[in-house]
Amino acid sequence: MLRRTIENRQERSQATVANGFVSGMLAGLARRGIASKPLLTAAGIDLADPDKRIPIARYAALYNLINTALDDEGFGLFTQPMRRGSFEFLCRGLLSAPTLAEALQRASRFLHLVLPDLAISIRRQQGRAELRISETRHLAEQPDDPGRIFAFEWLLRLLHGLCCWLAGRGLALDSVIFPYRRPAHAADYALIFTEDSRFAPTLASGVGTLVASFNANLLDLPIRRDEAALAAFLDGAPGKITTLYRRDREMVIRVRDRLRAGLPGTLSLDEIADQLHLSPRTLHRRLGDEGSSFREIKDALRRDMALARLTKTKDSIAAVAADLGYADTSAFYRAFVEWTGMAPVHYRQKWAGKEAGL
Repeated sequence: MLRRTIENRQERSQATVANGFVSGMLAGLARRGIASKPLLTAAGIDLADPDKRIPIARYAALYNLINTALDDEGFGLFTQPMRRGSFEFLCRGLLSAPTLAEALQRASRFLHLVLPDLAISIRRQQGRAELRISETRHLAEQPDDPGRIFAFEWLLRLLHGLCCWLAGRGLALDSVIFPYRRPAHAADYALIFTEDSRFAPTLASGVGTLVASFNANLLDLPIRRDEAALAAFLDGAPGKITTLYRRDREMVIRVRDRLRAGLPGTLSLDEIADQLHLSPRTLHRRLGDEGSSFREIKDALRRDMALARLTKTKDSIAAVAADLGYADTSAFYRAFVEWTGMAPVHYRQKWAGKEAGL
């Protein structure tokens, strides 16, 4: 037991995904009666142990192998195949967009042509924005079918990862509501999507909608990539996108863990570097290589913990601010408004209303 615990911790620090993500990816093969073992073997993946985590590099390799075998970047999960090259055309179509808002509108129109089973829409109101992914038809007979779950996971990850790349920075999702029951591998959602991941089962008679909420200001970010950057990005794509802008990257998670352990104190980059036996310059570079920065990790940790405390506890706002290391409540208020577009008390009231079905 101790050995397995140590192995699991080591695997998490080396960027891995839960077995459940692979099972969902294979669902389209199973529906078509295609053996998955040759592809799993080629990717170096063994599913014999259901608790064994999968190194993300092997997961990305399997992603591309399935796309190639089926000539379908939609993994055989939809009524029409999303032919290989679709992702490249999507990327090329977004490069000339002036902002992320326009890029997502273009993505919505393009995916309407190549992926009609899912509809993409963007809503923006009072400082908040929502990315919605809606079924236009039942993706599976059962709402909690692994293939249906994977379809939502995959498209959100694809769009979010692509937007992060286009903007040249990690983009925080404040919350995501997934239209199915909590899957066994949901613990990974905090690392891949957001700690505020919720599950709202879709009735068997209806179609579902995924709702990802974020700060509307992010939609105004300019596109920072060009054709030269795209050529490098497409090497290993689209599977490669699963390795980008994840929050379980080795150095990112080590810094995040130390910042969390240090609360309510506020450790500096120099202090974290000293704990990790690195120079501040090396730590800064390593975080940059993983698509992040010390400031982004610190802000994301405080934001995630604040949102969880405000929605899942009755702790006072002053107590939350103090526990997160803010010298005074007013500084916490300013930060919270920047994250969510509303004051902490209004955010808490909003989610209390949602939980009550108002």
